[in-house]
Amino acid sequence: MLSIIQAAGWPIWPLIACSILALALVFERFMALKTARVAPPQLLSEAVAVSSRGVPAPDVVQQLAQNSVLGEVLASGLQTLHAHPNASEEELRASVEGAGRAAAHKLEKYLAALATIASAAPLLGLLGTVIGMIEIFGSQGGGQASGTGDPAQLAHGISIALYNTAFGLIVAIPALIFWRYFRGRIDEYLLTLELSAEQFVRHLSRLRAAR
Repeated sequence: MLSIIQAAGWPIWPLIACSILALALVFERFMALKTARVAPPQLLSEAVAVSSRGVPAPDVVQQLAQNSVLGEVLASGLQTLHAHPNASEEELRASVEGAGRAAAHKLEKYLAALATIASAAPLLGLLGTVIGMIEIFGSQGGGQASGTGDPAQLAHGISIALYNTAFGLIVAIPALIFWRYFRGRIDEYLLTLELSAEQFVRHLSRLRAAR
């Protein structure tokens, strides 16, 4: 591996940095986007059951908010009722929608960075290719007087061009695949959050009317 890095020259170092960063982002997103951390399947029904006889105590609401991203969204409606017991359905909906936007921002964290790596890696590989071509032409130009170029410099230029092109694609393709995968997963979570929030707002409206 070290011999490959040496043969590829200095242009490969930005690509290595991108690969390490992309790997860290993929690992972080896999951990952060677990179902248990975003939208546990039974959380909505549990929140409805707990609040069916009245607004839960603040400590219960705080536990719900710390449970998951969906818990934060549902807890925002209960927190609004604690602060404003006579809040209208529109106020409840606005509170939950605001929490939903914050949740969407949290779920999409680092996706832009991963997309940037997927876009920039081929360009960095192309930069290495251009540098390798410059070295190739430089070796040919240096040997014009004798009609021969420097074989060692020619081989070095070719290795820089090929290794950087290949490594740029090796970094970009997985980064793009994982970005698309996380993007689709987040879209599914956002739909779940939206439907759950709508159902919970209707429940809170009935709860408020019954008080």
